[in-house]
Parts: sequence; C-alpha cells; structure tokens
Amino acid sequence: MLTAIFIALSVLYRLGKNKRPLLRAFFTMCFGLGAMLIIDLSSAYTGVFIPVSLLSVGISAGLGVPGVTLILLFNLL
Repeated sequence: MLTAIFIALSVLYRLGKNKRPLLRAFFTMCFGLGAMLIIDLSSAYTGVFIPVSLLSVGISAGLGVPGVTLILLFNLL
C-alpha cells in the first residue's frame, strides 16, 4: 500500500513539473510518518492519541503532515 501511495505521489509531483519528484514524495512520506511517530510517542504526556492502523499510516504517508493533522481533527471530534 505504501508503495502504491509513493508511486501515485511521484506521478502527481511529476505532473507538477518538479525537478526531483521522487525525492520530494519520499520526504513527504517521511515527514508524515515522523509526525505520526512523534504524536504516538508523546501521547502519554499530551493525552492525544492516534490509533495506528493501515488506514492511518496510509493517510499520514500519502498526505504528509496535513494528513496527520486531518487524522487528529477527526479524532478530536
């Protein structure tokens, strides 16, 4: 699933005429997964928790930090 998201993001970035679309897609995935990891590690202190599932990992990898923010907003509702 993560591979499909990575390929889809790289195609979208290529259509956007970026010079390095694969690198940018990779960093988007890393930042999203890193943000989710930071929230998960700090959940004992903050009380904010994101349940780790295939869907939440896919959203955070596909959309990056805005995806993690979206998950947090839906979780707080």
